[in-house]
Amino acid sequence: MLPPPTPTGSAAAKRRTRRDAAVRAAVAQGLLDEVDSPVAAFVDLAGIGDSAHALRTAWPPELDVLHAFAAKANPLVPVLAQLRAHGLGCEVSSPGEFAQARAAGFLPEQLVLDSPVKTLAELSTALGDAIAVNIDNFEELERVDRLIGTATADVTAQRIGIRLNPQVGLGSIAAMSTAGRTTKFGIALADPGNRERLLDAYRDRPWLRWVHVHVGSQGVPLDLNAAGVAAAVDFAREVNKQRPGQVVGIDIGGGLHVDFTDDNDSPTFADHVSVLRREVPELFDGSFRIVTEYGRALMARNGFVATRVEYTKTSGGRRIALTHAGAQISARTAFAPDLWPLRVLAYDADGSPSRAEPEVQDVGGPCCFAGDLLAQERLLPRLSAGDLVVVPDTGAYAFSAPFHYNSLPMPPVHGFELARNGAVRFTVLRAAESIDEVVARSGGTVAR
Repeated sequence: MLPPPTPTGSAAAKRRTRRDAAVRAAVAQGLLDEVDSPVAAFVDLAGIGDSAHALRTAWPPELDVLHAFAAKANPLVPVLAQLRAHGLGCEVSSPGEFAQARAAGFLPEQLVLDSPVKTLAELSTALGDAIAVNIDNFEELERVDRLIGTATADVTAQRIGIRLNPQVGLGSIAAMSTAGRTTKFGIALADPGNRERLLDAYRDRPWLRWVHVHVGSQGVPLDLNAAGVAAAVDFAREVNKQRPGQVVGIDIGGGLHVDFTDDNDSPTFADHVSVLRREVPELFDGSFRIVTEYGRALMARNGFVATRVEYTKTSGGRRIALTHAGAQISARTAFAPDLWPLRVLAYDADGSPSRAEPEVQDVGGPCCFAGDLLAQERLLPRLSAGDLVVVPDTGAYAFSAPFHYNSLPMPPVHGFELARNGAVRFTVLRAAESIDEVVARSGGTVAR
């Protein structure tokens, strides 16, 4: 039985309460054992329900909307299954994500396939199973032409479209922005001749009935996102002028920014919808079905990592806490800390929030390079060996997609729920990787 959405109130306060309770219970139940389990990840199952509820209710109920969670944000099969049970679909971008989504129980009509480098096999499977496909480029369009030419079923009812690059500009993180003048994603709408070529492509192919756009994710402001959606809607309306009713749906991608500085959700899904209503009112007039592809905004808040402090030292006059959580569970923070800063919270050895005197410290991970830091020159309660460091907001693009540097084993992932009496119940979502499994994934089972 899935937990119901948290009652209205301060979502941030409830999230903190659940997190603190989970840390204390994890210590008490031996999930953060100093010897056998010095690092573990945790997923807030009630938080998933709250986030899914907030997304669904932000959109007008009279619209036909599929919220397809971007699997790359957290491809753990039990997490995907939780999201499916809360009414979401799934957007996949690789054979692995496709298989994970199927293992989680998603039906073909709940799936969307995106990728700039889909193989012939991926396309054949998606088209054969009536899974939505967003075509990335003109050469891929020719490949789909050939596949459809050999199909025995009528494909005009399938959800097939082309991804446009609306070229509306970049956000504050270039690597996360996909609507600049040049990008590897989609067909550049404003490049000479492309708009006319795209209109011809739709006119010649009645089965092209969707339009896809995605402006980017972290660092992309809502007005820039809306400008890209507006360009897609404008193009779809232009197609429908040459053949009325051809384009029936717009896939607007995801891209809701997450503020990692505190527990508050800002901007919210409702904020995104409000800006879209203002800037792209045609999206809400009922002319189009809609697909969204939120990822980070759905899962980041609903996961955290906890690790024991193994040692402390002083170097150059600054205290350094050495832990078991670093680049292997949050590569972006270690390699680009200015773009991907994460909060670090200090807890006592028993799992209670630390009341030690604050001190400027570094918090380092286990990887063998100097930049493996989750925090640098951060004012935190003084950390000592045996204390706990908790890294919130890591439910997306962190422990679910680990970096295998130094052949460190993947940490266990535990889902948690709070009973009405405050007791915490844990469920294993991914078991800790054993050293034997580390050897196996590095070719250790190959005959020598």
